[in-house]
Amino acid sequence: MALGLLALDPLSDHLPSALALLALGSLALWSAARRLEVDSGAVRAVVLAGALLLRLPLLPLAPTLSDDVLRYLWDGRVAAAGRNPYALPPAAAELAALRDELWRSLPHRQVPTVYPPLAVAAFSIAARTPWPLPLWKVLAAAGDLAACALLLALARRLGVPAGRTVWYAWNPLVALETAGMGHVDALGVAACLAAVLLMTTRRTPVAAAACAAAGALTKLVPLVALPLWGRAYPPGASRWRFWGTALALLVLACAPVVAATGGVPPGLLVYGRTWEFDGPLFEPLWRLLDAVDAAPRAKALLAWVERRSERWYLFERVYPYVYPQLLAKAVLGVGLLAAIAASRRERDLVAGTGRLFGRALLLSATVYPWYLLWVLPWAALARHPAWLALGALLPLSYLAQEAGVPLFPWLWLAIWGPFFALLALGRGRWERR
Repeated sequence: MALGLLALDPLSDHLPSALALLALGSLALWSAARRLEVDSGAVRAVVLAGALLLRLPLLPLAPTLSDDVLRYLWDGRVAAAGRNPYALPPAAAELAALRDELWRSLPHRQVPTVYPPLAVAAFSIAARTPWPLPLWKVLAAAGDLAACALLLALARRLGVPAGRTVWYAWNPLVALETAGMGHVDALGVAACLAAVLLMTTRRTPVAAAACAAAGALTKLVPLVALPLWGRAYPPGASRWRFWGTALALLVLACAPVVAATGGVPPGLLVYGRTWEFDGPLFEPLWRLLDAVDAAPRAKALLAWVERRSERWYLFERVYPYVYPQLLAKAVLGVGLLAAIAASRRERDLVAGTGRLFGRALLLSATVYPWYLLWVLPWAALARHPAWLALGALLPLSYLAQEAGVPLFPWLWLAIWGPFFALLALGRGRWERR
């Protein structure tokens, strides 16, 4: 294989055993974390050494639980060849000369890339080498280890026991999704931790903004936190330097993409309209909207407005998008905007970041297991039972992805039922102890 062959058997061929190992690893993590609730230099060294030893055996693992890494390497190849992965989907005839076994393995060949510019730049680094897949996994694992070190530094800054960081550093799900499956989220999480660590000093707003922008240019998740993070600085020049630097970097990186595609990249539009999997609120919400005939009622309302306004052409373009799933996404999108607005009341930067990322995940229509990486560092510092338990439960969704088990309702309930129960019991407060 042109990607550089990886040695171990695919996990997807042994999914029940893999899930059992993840469950045992989660139990072992719980036992270890209880014994490491202390703070010392020795504990910090043990945490990092354990994180490294946990990830090394996963590097040769074939990334078969997710095909994302294949798309990373294809997008990197296209960018390295001087072509535009935002405008040209893998199926484009202009890219025929780049096709090989990697191309034949790609899903969604009609969809251009959805990844931000810094991520594509990182993909292109791996794609230029003779061993793109192993090198990319090493880069992802290195970014994840950097995140572990940054989390330890943040814990020390906050006066949180260093041992508490094992909830992230030794988490089986985190190790699997970074060193094992090679997800780019590891790099974005590291950038966010670096940004928040700098913000806790209330100095270096330009450096903090650069790290925040790097996170958003790796994956879009940190965009929701930029308003909150800017308010970490007192009103005045420092706050505006943060927001101005972050905005300038985002515009400089994204302007060529917008110019080349004539607006929002088409891959992102397709993702927003069609991607949906295991959304904790989305799955029941769209079914509820379908049961109460929300789509026909919305179309009837649009028809009434259309008759009153006589804007026939405008509304004809809207009707195809009025269906339960997209209505549910619109409702959740409003909820996300409300969550961002509510972050104005946050007084704790670290806890507020955790709450905001957690709410963003709950309001998402698509929640793959590796999406939890954005929440787990903050949950680890707070020792948040609901989110930490979700790290052990969310891999069950692989039964729907890989084994064809129906997701809703029973598998969805097995994953999200315990999580919401822990939230309802009020035992998962975002706080520093």
